[in-house]
Amino acid sequence: MNSFQFQRRDFLKSVLVAGGGLSVFGGLGPLARLAQAQSRPDRYYVFCYFSGGWDILLGLDPRDPVVFNNGVVSQTRIQPGYDRLVGIPNANVVTAANGLQFGPYIGEMLQHAPRLAVVRGMSMDTLTHEVGRRRFLTGKPPSGLQARGSTASAWLSGWLGEEHAIPNLSVQVESYNVDQPTYATALRVNSVPDLLRALRAGNPTLDARTVAQIDALLEAEAECAAAKNSPMWSKTESSRGKAKQMVTGGLDQLFDFLANTPQMEALRAHYGITGTGNAVLQTPEAQAALASRALTGGISRCVSVQVAGGLDTHFIDWETDQGPRQMRGFNVMARLASDLAAKEYKGTGTSWLDHTTIVGFSEFSRTSMLNDRRGRDHALTNAAILLGGNIKGGTVVGASSIGLSPQPINLTTGAVQPEVDGGQVVRPEHILQTLYMDAGMTGDPADLRVSPIGALLR
Repeated sequence: MNSFQFQRRDFLKSVLVAGGGLSVFGGLGPLARLAQAQSRPDRYYVFCYFSGGWDILLGLDPRDPVVFNNGVVSQTRIQPGYDRLVGIPNANVVTAANGLQFGPYIGEMLQHAPRLAVVRGMSMDTLTHEVGRRRFLTGKPPSGLQARGSTASAWLSGWLGEEHAIPNLSVQVESYNVDQPTYATALRVNSVPDLLRALRAGNPTLDARTVAQIDALLEAEAECAAAKNSPMWSKTESSRGKAKQMVTGGLDQLFDFLANTPQMEALRAHYGITGTGNAVLQTPEAQAALASRALTGGISRCVSVQVAGGLDTHFIDWETDQGPRQMRGFNVMARLASDLAAKEYKGTGTSWLDHTTIVGFSEFSRTSMLNDRRGRDHALTNAAILLGGNIKGGTVVGASSIGLSPQPINLTTGAVQPEVDGGQVVRPEHILQTLYMDAGMTGDPADLRVSPIGALLR
C-alpha cells in the first residue's frame, strides 16, 4: 500500500471522530465498512463505452456471407454486407485460435480470445440512444429519458472503493449516484487535461500559513455539536478533506503522459499516443492509458471511458466509418488488457488483469438489414464483451436468430433454452447482477430483479 493510501485511511479515521460515525451505507460507519471490505474480492473495473450504437455483425455477432447470402435473405433477414465495406481488413468472419468467431473489424481483441467472453442476443428494449445507454449503465429502464438508480460504477465503488482517492472516475461517460456513499460519486471529466486540472491546485494559491489557519477553523467547526448531528455537514467536511488530498498528493504526475521520461515514452508507444499538445490527450488511446494508471496507481476502483464514437451510421458512412471506428475501440480495449496483464498485482504473482474486469458495451446495435441509404438503423438486439477478472474466457453466452432476434438462454450454461423450459432473454441487468455477485454482494442490492449469468464466471 502506498503512502497516499495510508494518508487516506488516517483521514477516514478522523472523519469517524469528527462526524460521530457517519452512516451512509448499510448503517455502518467508515471504519466498519473498511473492515468489512477487507474480506471482499479484490476486484477492479473498467467500463468501455462504444458511443452511437455499434454493428455487432462487424464485431461480436458475425455471419458468414457465403451462407447468409442475398439469395436467402428473405429467410434469414440478415445482410452481412461485408462486400460493401471500404478497406475491410478481413474478407469474412475471423476465427480465433480457440474457435471463437468474430466479425472482420474485431482488430487486436482477437489476441485476447482465450480470456474474453461474449454475450450475444441481448435485448435493449429501446431504440433511443439515451435510454439504451442509461439502461446498460444502471441496469434499469429509464423513466422516459431520466435514469433510474445508481450506475454500476457507483455501486461497485461504494462496495469496494472507500480507500481510494477517486473511487469512481468517469471520462466522457454518464454516471449517477442516488443511493450510494458520497465517495462513490464519480469524478467526471472529458479528457486527461481535465483530470490534470482537477488534481492540481488552482491559482492564485494562498500561503501555507493561511491555508493551515483555514483548515484549523473548518476542522474545529466540524467538531461542534451541530456539525456532528448534521449528515450534510459531515459529508461536506469529508469531501473537503478528499479534495485537499487530491490536489496535494502529487497524483497529477501519474497522468502527465507527455512527459519526456522513459516510463511515459513506453506508455505512449504501447497505446499509440502520438503527437503533441492537449489534442492527443483527448483520444480513446489516452483514456485507456488513464484507466490503467488510475487503477494500478491505487487511485480508482472503477474507471469508465469512451473508446469509440461516431457509430450512428444511418447512411453511406456505414460503409466507410462504422468498421474502422469500431475496430479502434476494440484495439484500445486490447491494449488496456495487455497493459494490465503485463503488470504484477501487488507482489502476488498474479497480474492486474487477473483482478480487473473490463466491460465493452454500446447502447444498442444496428439493424440486420441495410436500409435504402446504404446504412443501418437502430436495432433492439445488442451484445457485450467482458474479459479479465473472474470472467470465464473463451466463452460465448447466448445467441441471436432470424433478423438477429434475441434467443432465451439458460443462465447457468449460457446455451439457448426456450422460455417455456425456463430460458430467459438476457438484458443489461443480467450482466450487472453478475458483476455484483462476483464482487461479493448478496441478494439483490440494486433491485435489478434478475439472476446473474453463471456461465460468465469461472
